[in-house]
Amino acid sequence: MTLITTGAIEGRSEESAGHLDRRDFLRVSALAGGGVLLGAYTVDAAAAAVPGAPGQLAESALNVFVRITPDDLVTIVSKNPEIGQGIKTSLPMVVAEELDADWDRVRVEQAPLDTEKYSRQSVGGSTGTPTNYDLMRRMGAAARRMLIEAAAEMWGVPAAELRTEPGAVVHRSLGRRATYGELAERAAAVAPPDLESVPLKDPSRFRIMGTSVGNVDTPAIVTGRKLFGVDVTLPGMKYAVFEKCPVFGGHVAGANLDEVRREAGVTDAFVVEGGDDLGGLLSGVAVVAESWWQAERARRKLRVQWEEGAHAGDSSAGFRARAAELWQREPETVERPDGDAPGALAAAAAVVEADYEYPFIAHACLEPMNCTAHYRGGRLEMWAPSQAPERGRGMVAATLGIPEDAIAVNITRSGGGFGRRVYVDYMVEAAAIAMRVDGPVKLLWSREDDIRHCFYRPAGYHRLKGGLDSAGNVVAWQNHFVTFGEPDNTAWSAGLSATEFPSRFVANYELGTSHIPFNVPTGVLRAPRSNGVAFVVQSFIDELAHAAGRDPLDVRLDMLAAYTGGDGAMDAARMRAVLESVAERSGWGRTSRPRGRGRGIAFHFSHRGYFAEVVDASVSRDGAVEVEQVWVVGDIGSLIINPSGAEQQVQGAVLDGIGQALGQQVTIERGRARQSNFHDFPLLRMAQAPVAVDTHFIESDVAPTGLGEPALPPVVPALLNAVFAATGKRIRSLPLSEHDLSWA
Repeated sequence: MTLITTGAIEGRSEESAGHLDRRDFLRVSALAGGGVLLGAYTVDAAAAAVPGAPGQLAESALNVFVRITPDDLVTIVSKNPEIGQGIKTSLPMVVAEELDADWDRVRVEQAPLDTEKYSRQSVGGSTGTPTNYDLMRRMGAAARRMLIEAAAEMWGVPAAELRTEPGAVVHRSLGRRATYGELAERAAAVAPPDLESVPLKDPSRFRIMGTSVGNVDTPAIVTGRKLFGVDVTLPGMKYAVFEKCPVFGGHVAGANLDEVRREAGVTDAFVVEGGDDLGGLLSGVAVVAESWWQAERARRKLRVQWEEGAHAGDSSAGFRARAAELWQREPETVERPDGDAPGALAAAAAVVEADYEYPFIAHACLEPMNCTAHYRGGRLEMWAPSQAPERGRGMVAATLGIPEDAIAVNITRSGGGFGRRVYVDYMVEAAAIAMRVDGPVKLLWSREDDIRHCFYRPAGYHRLKGGLDSAGNVVAWQNHFVTFGEPDNTAWSAGLSATEFPSRFVANYELGTSHIPFNVPTGVLRAPRSNGVAFVVQSFIDELAHAAGRDPLDVRLDMLAAYTGGDGAMDAARMRAVLESVAERSGWGRTSRPRGRGRGIAFHFSHRGYFAEVVDASVSRDGAVEVEQVWVVGDIGSLIINPSGAEQQVQGAVLDGIGQALGQQVTIERGRARQSNFHDFPLLRMAQAPVAVDTHFIESDVAPTGLGEPALPPVVPALLNAVFAATGKRIRSLPLSEHDLSWA
């Protein structure tokens, strides 16, 4: 293919116009269609930064979510950030369903942060669907009602005689029909109906929800349109990098700023004074240049003297040793003492003891942290791929003394979130740098920044004891959990709920907790807490089943049947249904496996989702693990809004969990993260992915819930249990790459 370009591309000079970035190349390649492209590709920077530029026709707003133009185009506003979980497609589908819109005439626009118009403009915890489903239905239904009222007024007939069909209001007996575009201006003047009483569709009449719809951003993504934060380009924009102390929370004592300022393209280099809050603005050195590469290259000449602080000696090995010490004592706190676990263990026919451990893990979003900011005249405008833009605005205001109403935040699409973008350190860093720069500036982290300054999934240490009666039933469970923080202030995402399974499913259950003081930033990672806890609980159930000489499936089903009542959100019947279904779909127990090939099973309840999974894996004689196939059954309520999107979320969660289990860990040495990039923090490769991830959903009589997270936790223990079935080696610490799995 030959590409011939003339003129400027994205603000470049004519001399550099032939140097296309990745997105430019994708765009012109698509336009060329494999032939010869003559002319230039230019794009308006503001429209590129915030997708959804208004059309040329006058729009009529029926409410803050629905606008309609005379040409029958319906624009539905997506208020929540899109981080890859499909919410920008699924929630507009809900609005369009109740609006009775023609989906082919629907366009979706990302809203900026606007807390006067919208509430909860954040994503995380798979809460997007359950917290917005009813509201989105009612907003769509209200707009539909306004269109009907407008048609009734125009035709002089009772509204009760009118119906809608996709994109139009009709009066069948009179043979009249008006499109939404024809009615929009009149409808905008109609008094909105009461949202609480507006009639909603019967689910049997749904024609958009429950059907597979392509992601609304896919055409733009595959043709290289600039949707992501990393793509934002503004006239006169500078680029910045920010060097922080490798020891978390360290401070700048001195730096060779004059030397760095003399580097090619560098416009400034300066110290940013930060505080001690690991989640906020930390001390560091900013380097600003005409291009990111110039800033990054100059950064490599930086020589910073750091005050590393009191935690420069912290290490993963030290944390592990401290956990072993704490296990020799009574727990600091007994979170739940059901029955008499010590007494039941003493009287048990068999007792199984095991220590389990999982490591710190980084989020490793494919799009590193970035934020563009422009400070002028006392006002700040930002372009941020954030899961929590309101939180970011609040932190910027509190840290830098800018009134919140003087800060505008444009929400860009995120190249992965997984919980990392709940934290807004990169936003306040960009804002602090922008206050020193004349014009807009984009802060872009390197991959090394991203791995070494993450909010890690916290490590955890569990000492377990399980008691079996003579029939092989689980009659006692004791867990001394060692985590991070203080007894009254557990670190972010490092806790363990007293209602977590098998609490309330074992009559004699005890959960005790002890803490290790530390100074490592931790936070939520896809399926927070559950991604580590499921590995421990479901692996230990397998140990108990093996010790009892029983099928691991039967032990799980018996435990679910032994519900003791009390608090907690997990419905045993719903979990039993998905567990029995995945066993049936995978053919659990029907065929034997040769040595080196095994199957594992696990389940977990998290983020309102019920999931059970079976992994078929093989382990070669030299210890190489290959995941052959995964079966998944989930229950997330009465409706799957977008089946294709749901399947993608499940498959992505499964692959993510497999990657974590196989080789991911962050090791702390001398108070800092040892890993730095994908060579030592490996993401799952295509060759490591299973041939198939069989996905199935069971519908239950509850409102739809979220899906970004709950499919991940069971796959990790299911894989580890399959490895045990294949090799006879029980793995009690992650990742698998740290273990010798070879067998003779």
